[in-house]
Amino acid sequence: MITAKKYTKLLLILLLGFISLDAVAQHSEVIARDTLTRAQKISQRGVTNTSHTFIKKGTWITGANISYSYHNNDNFNFAIVEDIASEGYNFRVSPMVAYAFRNNMALGLRGTYSRSNLTVDKAALSFGDEETGTDISVDNYKVVKHSYKVAAIWRQYIPLGQSKRFALFNEISLGAGGTQSIFAANQPVQGTYEDGYSISVGISPGLMAFASNDVAIEVNVGVIGIDFTNVKQVHNQVATGNRRSSNMNYKVNLLSIGVGVSFYL
Repeated sequence: MITAKKYTKLLLILLLGFISLDAVAQHSEVIARDTLTRAQKISQRGVTNTSHTFIKKGTWITGANISYSYHNNDNFNFAIVEDIASEGYNFRVSPMVAYAFRNNMALGLRGTYSRSNLTVDKAALSFGDEETGTDISVDNYKVVKHSYKVAAIWRQYIPLGQSKRFALFNEISLGAGGTQSIFAANQPVQGTYEDGYSISVGISPGLMAFASNDVAIEVNVGVIGIDFTNVKQVHNQVATGNRRSSNMNYKVNLLSIGVGVSFYL
């Protein structure tokens, strides 16, 4: 006959046994984790997990981002700028082609061309009051600028769960290009011509969604960018100058948001 004392002792022994087994299992898990290679530890994070294929190896990817904006001001006032009469536009197109050399990973090329045109018939800056203030006016001012760039890109796709339609992607680019600008003002016309080149590295995360089996809509934004620019300047075909600049950007640039269409073939 099992007494209450023996029953309690038996439960205590079983409980200690379970605790010992759990401690041994946890100790074994720690040892196993410590013996993993760095690549195995990284794969356990799941970020580069390719067990769920979103973009299959061997897929060709092509597409483009296009943006266009236009403005026209007629005696418009903005902050300290008064009587603005101006007209201008901004146009940008960025075609891309890539090849998926692994599941969810692709290498390719991206080209970018942008052009902007601004004509200011008149505008005035007003500081202070009417008696002691300072006024600066601009008349007959025109700027035409266009730039071009070619970049090598690497893309990684991260499916949202087991979804076959939605995914995040990250695009890393290394590119180089050129820029040309013309500035003209006053009567008679005085002009400045600029010609330069730039080298840049950028990271652009984004979100994509398949609208059909082959067509996807993509939205991406530039977050991190490093670029170096060198510009030579000639004023009135007489005076010359040079400008070198470098920029490191670690913030979301709302002006760099791009919306495009891609085809997966």
